[in-house]
Amino acid sequence: MINVAVLGYGTVGSGVVEVINTNKDIINNKIKEEINVKYVLDLREFPGDPVMDILTHDYNDILNDPEVEIVAEVMGGVNPAYEFVKSALEKGKSVCTSNKELVAKHGPELIKIAREHNRNFFFEASVGGGIPIIRPLNTSVTADDVLEITGILNGTTNFILTKMSKEGLGFDEVLKEAQDLGYAEKNPSADVDGFDACRKISILASLVYGKHVNFEDVYTEGITKITDKDFVYANKLNSSIKLFGSAKKQNGKLFAYVAPMMITSEHTLYSVNGVFNAIMVKGNVLDDIMFYGSGAGKLPTASAVVSDVVDAIRHLNDNVYTEWEEEKLELSDFDASEKKFFVRVENTAGKEDEVKASFGDVEIVKVDEFNDEFGFITSVMSEKEFNEKVSKVSGVITRIRME
Repeated sequence: MINVAVLGYGTVGSGVVEVINTNKDIINNKIKEEINVKYVLDLREFPGDPVMDILTHDYNDILNDPEVEIVAEVMGGVNPAYEFVKSALEKGKSVCTSNKELVAKHGPELIKIAREHNRNFFFEASVGGGIPIIRPLNTSVTADDVLEITGILNGTTNFILTKMSKEGLGFDEVLKEAQDLGYAEKNPSADVDGFDACRKISILASLVYGKHVNFEDVYTEGITKITDKDFVYANKLNSSIKLFGSAKKQNGKLFAYVAPMMITSEHTLYSVNGVFNAIMVKGNVLDDIMFYGSGAGKLPTASAVVSDVVDAIRHLNDNVYTEWEEEKLELSDFDASEKKFFVRVENTAGKEDEVKASFGDVEIVKVDEFNDEFGFITSVMSEKEFNEKVSKVSGVITRIRME
């Protein structure tokens, strides 16, 4: 019998227990052992729930029980999750987690501790929910020089932007709907300000390039400034607007960022709508591949955690090598990254001449609905060059980067 402990009995934690109980026969057949959830750790009580039979409020019950081989950490946050996970690994227990904050901040350290104790630290569910992406990056895309990894990594923001695009609604209205549906938290900042996607792209970039990408070094911009008017222009241009997390090699430099991007209908990620996530990997030999599916939710995320549990059982005394060293990967200054920009400006007398005087030849974009403004598309230029040129144009309403 293989005993598992689950840390946290919230949405994902209850899902982990449900998946194991529902699919126990299937799991047992795959691991050729009997899996058993021996403990669930939570500070709360759950009257009437069968989990009460295995509920503990004391983490030491799990830590000091030599029969517990695998710990599934689904508490979220860094504290006390970090101490719990670290101590479990040091005790010779493998850990599987969905905690992107923990992985983004302490991933290489915890991977190293697991390696030293011949156990494993798995985190498939930390990025993309039920989408398998961590394991493929660790095992299947190792022969390529990865030129780019770009993803729609947050279901909440993708839901909001999709509704704005399809129904012509404003940001605040759709955000409220997302909150009512349970897609967005009461305080939605982690999603709409891009912090969630930032941690996820830092994890993916660290795995791809083998060194630690500090999420605090990743340029991050959310979607709070995107309006329904931006989508009117996007539709005219046969384009849409998505929040991208991206790590990309360009001119011999590596850039990482999170930002809204205007993309054409030809882009690989154009048709990814609603709460779905997708991740595109571009290799120098492989070219483009895409991973697509439910990026969040109780059971998809729980399924990914349990898949890691199964893998940990298969490798109980065999560390699966993960190339993510503690050495920091220095990112290039985001100001040097290059792209086109879409800009909206007030339509005052002589404005087109003012724009062209600063930016040179641009593509002017006008829509019938708005007489008091127009848009324009720049040539490819660096962030620094754009900021210098746009500072010479008055009446700028907004700008969105383009791919």
